[in-house]
Amino acid sequence: MALTTPMLSPRGSDGHGTTSFISDQTGNHPMHYVALLDVADDTWGVTFPDLDGCTAMGGSAEEALANAQEALRDWTEARVAHGFGVPEQRPLVDLLKSDEVREELAEGASLARVLLVEGVGRPVKANLSLDSGVLHAIDNTAKRLGITRSAMVEKLAKDRLPEYA
Repeated sequence: MALTTPMLSPRGSDGHGTTSFISDQTGNHPMHYVALLDVADDTWGVTFPDLDGCTAMGGSAEEALANAQEALRDWTEARVAHGFGVPEQRPLVDLLKSDEVREELAEGASLARVLLVEGVGRPVKANLSLDSGVLHAIDNTAKRLGITRSAMVEKLAKDRLPEYA
């Protein structure tokens, strides 16, 4: 899985090498981190060069990247909960100058973008217009799963956001 879009440093720097998450009314700040994706013995691994100790694994590249999104969220939440900032994503050009990253790429790793979706735990009311057939399918699926319409829409969004980010 190759990186196909340009990387930018995250917005909202606090001037101290950490990222400030407050950038809109929800407190969410969409950011991407560059990850290294590799495979060994049919197990896929993901590491984040800028986030020491933040890793994930999976049985496929897709599973590893989905797990990486969860690991990224959990890692950043733990840092913030313990009073630490979250390191900024280095620009791609700087990452590619890193001996560690160059070595991983030379050994077959690929670059991937992983979207940080923070779980702020605060619902926000939103008025959405959907096709009636789509809404009916959402409601039926939510009922079958025993969850609310809102929970179903949130689950669908979280599951699919990385594809469009």
